[in-house]
Amino acid sequence: MPQYMLILHDDPSEYSDLSPEAMQQIVERYSAWARDLAAKGTLAGNNKLRDEGGRIVRSQGGRVVVNDGPYAEVKEIISGYFIVEAPSYDAAVEIAKRCPHAQSRGRIEVREIEQLE
Repeated sequence: MPQYMLILHDDPSEYSDLSPEAMQQIVERYSAWARDLAAKGTLAGNNKLRDEGGRIVRSQGGRVVVNDGPYAEVKEIISGYFIVEAPSYDAAVEIAKRCPHAQSRGRIEVREIEQLE
């Protein structure tokens, strides 16, 4: 069955006003959603990415350049991902629509994974 990556985008500064208790409630919503996907056999993987740190590797002027990232001037970051199995893009989008991320402050990019041999 095809796999799709649900890429979670958000602005971490929007969470700075939340209490630890409120953050824990959000984490529990994601955990419950992931457990439900796993119980249905739909979840193939997931992880939370750290808000800070990271590196940007790119070609610039014929050489490879490495910069720290994400940059301070960039508000939106990729905060995590889920890999789900679904029969179609439409089915993957329906799964994404039920994700707590889609119902809060973020957005979800849905991409089909092309299996390489």
